[in-house]
Amino acid sequence: MGNFWLFQQKPEGLPDKRRALFWVWNLGVLLAAGLCLGWLSMFFAYGDYPDTIMKTYFQHPLILFLNIAPVVLALFLLYALVGRGWLAFLLADLVIWGLSLGNYYKLRFRDDPLMFQDLKNLRDAAAITAMADYDLTPDKRVIFGILCLIFGTAFLFFLARGRLPKGPRLALLLAAALLWVPLWAACAIENLYKNKTDNMAQFDDLERWSSTRLYLSKGFVYPFLHSVTAGAVKPPAGYSEAETRALLASYAPEDIPEEKKVDLIAIQLEAFADFSRFEGVEGIDFDRAYGAYHRLEEESFTGNLVTNIFAGGTVDTERAFLTGFADQRNYRANTNSYAWYLRTQGYAAEGCHPSYEWFYNRRNVNGYLGIPAYYYIENRFRELYPHGEAPDEILFPEIFRLYEENRDNGGAPYFSFNVTYQGHGPYGTEDVWRGNHFTDGRYSTGTTNIVDNYLGSVMDTGEQLQWLFDRFRNEDRPVVLVVFGDHKPWLGYSNSAYQELGVNLELSGEEGFYNYYATRYLIWANDAAKAALGGDFTGEGPDVSSCFLMNLLFDCLGWTGDAWAQATADVWREIPVLTDVGRYVRNGVLTAELDPEGQEVLERYLGLQYYYSTHFQYK
Repeated sequence: MGNFWLFQQKPEGLPDKRRALFWVWNLGVLLAAGLCLGWLSMFFAYGDYPDTIMKTYFQHPLILFLNIAPVVLALFLLYALVGRGWLAFLLADLVIWGLSLGNYYKLRFRDDPLMFQDLKNLRDAAAITAMADYDLTPDKRVIFGILCLIFGTAFLFFLARGRLPKGPRLALLLAAALLWVPLWAACAIENLYKNKTDNMAQFDDLERWSSTRLYLSKGFVYPFLHSVTAGAVKPPAGYSEAETRALLASYAPEDIPEEKKVDLIAIQLEAFADFSRFEGVEGIDFDRAYGAYHRLEEESFTGNLVTNIFAGGTVDTERAFLTGFADQRNYRANTNSYAWYLRTQGYAAEGCHPSYEWFYNRRNVNGYLGIPAYYYIENRFRELYPHGEAPDEILFPEIFRLYEENRDNGGAPYFSFNVTYQGHGPYGTEDVWRGNHFTDGRYSTGTTNIVDNYLGSVMDTGEQLQWLFDRFRNEDRPVVLVVFGDHKPWLGYSNSAYQELGVNLELSGEEGFYNYYATRYLIWANDAAKAALGGDFTGEGPDVSSCFLMNLLFDCLGWTGDAWAQATADVWREIPVLTDVGRYVRNGVLTAELDPEGQEVLERYLGLQYYYSTHFQYK
């Protein structure tokens, strides 16, 4: 019994043998407690996803280390500060397990992990939780976690109460701090996070395009620490908040005149591009592939949309359109957007994407960007099309049906933002979709089938668009549609089909740059909208970046907009193409280097973008 109480004493005055035993016991128990706490955080890391994920963590030692080592070091840092093991463990509990529990519930309720940026929005999160009436009743896992923490604290209180003297505390503090530096660096390194521990292929229940699944495949503590630096939004060089605020204040916001409140239907077409605009491509029946789409262009205002992406990254274009931001980030809270502005003008806002709600975290981000009602496979399209992602022949009638529902139930001005899935690659190299052939046999079998599959989808999309436009053509309400492609399609590994077709993708030249980054947009109005707005909505429009497409649309509609719309419209008129790949159109010329005046306009825009993306105004 005397030896039992030894571990509650101070080491001073103990014989050397017992003093050594004291240190071995206290530090060993503390190490074991840290390992257990780290394991507990991983036990909560994957929310309600299958428990098999927990096993995969132990199959990847680096993931295990990067999740548990920070917990152990944090516990020893606290021990060095407070001198008592049980108190250090209790404090670590409150922080680490508290964050793990927050991540657990956030995954359950919103299928969205907890990141460092979320800590800045705790008040908003509490309000959302209260309004949504989430059930926070502890389940078996939470109860198990609470019992583990109570038992661990009690164990250390009774069996490791010895107080660490100041001298060893300082040495321990220094050692832990020095060890924390390389560990923190490892957690922050982007390539390490994305590649070295990318065990995504090991998870049958995960999807590579889901940011949530990617996050939880790494555990919790490790990706949370990574998010401290990865999610930070930094102001541009030379940024002055006071000057930017004053600039925005110099514009007087204007409401949309009642007589100009037309219904807006926006449709982003997945990987839709007009190959007939490629120079020198032969042996393809473009007239049949693009016949319906070209007929729509003839009665629309059309032009080149210059994006930041190629063959992937859909959300960059759609969020640039919604926000007016050239640089996209990981949205974690309500963020200013054109959808929020339209709602202040009395518009109802909703939309569709006939894929999964977790895809690019649209379930949460669309709400953050001001579209509260959005429909996916999970909450609508599974009933309409039980075979997976719905094609355009299912999606477009649903877009019109939702419009009719709004029209017949109060008839508020309507904003519908939709993203198709049908054109999503890859395009098969063996079977040809619906038997549609557009090539004349001069290309290899692989390229032929890829191109035929892609153009078969394109032709069908054009025909479905024709059907949809005809429905709106006969409406008494004024309706304007804006339709655009998000990026060029993927056509084989290393762009093999592009190469065989002879498409110039050399980015140093103007032709190659546009072939790589440009899609098409069209803005169409029915007769009622033309009468209300006083325009014919036909002709060739200017080249425009995806972040300025809404400025162009406002200009066509005769809307002035809020301060953001006005300030960015001034930028758009000076630099209509502004990309995050370092290319611009200035005075009608594509360039990588702006003149001094253009550089000043760019810097003004970057300051506006940073301010408007970090100061939410629609409370």
